[in-house]
Amino acid sequence: MSSLLQKIHDLQDINTLSKHEQIVNGITDAIDSGILKVGDKLPSINEMVAEIGYARKTFVKAYTELKERGLVESKNLKGYYIISEETNVKLKVALILFAFHSFQEDFYNTFRKELGKKYHIDIFFHHNNLTLLKTILDNISRKYGMYVIAPIQEKEVPSMMKQIPSDRLLIVDRYLKMPKDYSYVSQEFEEVTYQKLVELTPQIKKYNKFVLFFKKNSDFPPEILFAFNRYVKDFKINGEVLTGYEPNTLKKSTAYFSISDTQLWKVLKDARKMEYRIGADIGILAHDDNIVKEIAFGGITTISTDFAEIAKKAALFVKEGKPIQEIVPTYLRQRNSL
Repeated sequence: MSSLLQKIHDLQDINTLSKHEQIVNGITDAIDSGILKVGDKLPSINEMVAEIGYARKTFVKAYTELKERGLVESKNLKGYYIISEETNVKLKVALILFAFHSFQEDFYNTFRKELGKKYHIDIFFHHNNLTLLKTILDNISRKYGMYVIAPIQEKEVPSMMKQIPSDRLLIVDRYLKMPKDYSYVSQEFEEVTYQKLVELTPQIKKYNKFVLFFKKNSDFPPEILFAFNRYVKDFKINGEVLTGYEPNTLKKSTAYFSISDTQLWKVLKDARKMEYRIGADIGILAHDDNIVKEIAFGGITTISTDFAEIAKKAALFVKEGKPIQEIVPTYLRQRNSL
C-alpha cells in the first residue's frame, strides 16, 4: 500500500492534474510499474481519505472512472479489485445488438474503427429474447462507462433501460419511447417502408403476386409487416405473407420481399437451380443493404438505412457525450432484381 500511496503523493505537486486525476494516474502508474496486479485489492475509500486527505467524493469519482475504464471492479462488502492491466484503455463500452447479421457487422466494424484502440468494446447479443436481454443488463450493470443498445420493442424494456443513467446510454437501430433526456439514433420502419414500396409500384406490378417473408416473434420489425399489408391493400396488389421460404416452391411471375438474408439466399439458390431470370421471371426485394446484395445476380434492390452512419454517430456520442435524438434516413437502392 505504501508504494501505491507514494505514486499518488508524487503527483500532488502537478498543478495541471485535478485531485481525482492524481488518484487515477497514481493507480494506473502503480499498475504499469507492477506494484498492482490483477486480483490485488485497492485501499478502501475510507483508508484513502485517511492517508491522502482528500474529500470522500474525490475518491468515489476516481474509483468510478477506473471502473468505467475496466481496470477496477467493486465487489459488495469486499472492496475494489484490479481486474485489468490495460491502462491505455480510456473507456469501457458495452454494445448490445440483436445478432451478428451482416448489416450489424458493418455497424460494429465502423463503430470499432471510429472509437479507436483506446476504447474497449464488449459486444453482447440478445436475439430478441427479453429474458436474455434482462440477464445481460443485470450482469453488466454499473460495469461500463457507456452503453450502446439496440432494444427490444416491448413494454417492459423502457424501465430496464432507465436503470442506466441517460448520459451513459444511447439507443440505436429500433426506436424506443424513453424520457426526453435519453439519446437515440434510430430507424423508422412503417411509414418509410410504405413510401418506398409506393415508389416501386411500377416494378412490383410487373408480377402477378407479391410475397413477404415474415416470421412473428422474431427480430423482424413488425412495422414492416404493417407497411406491407397497408400497401397491398391500398394498391390492390395480390399480396401474401409467408413465415419463410420452402425450397423448390419458387413461382414465376412472383416478386419476393425478404427481410432475412437466410430466406433471400434460399430463394436465390433455387432461382439459379431452376434457371429463373432475376428481375424478369421473378422479382427480388430485400431489407438491409450490404456489399453482397450490391453485386449478386446483377444487384439486389434494397430498402435500407446506412448502418455505418449510425455507427459514426454512436461513436461520437461515446467520445463526446453530447445528447442526440435522431431518426436516420432510409434509402431505396434500385438495382436489377425487380
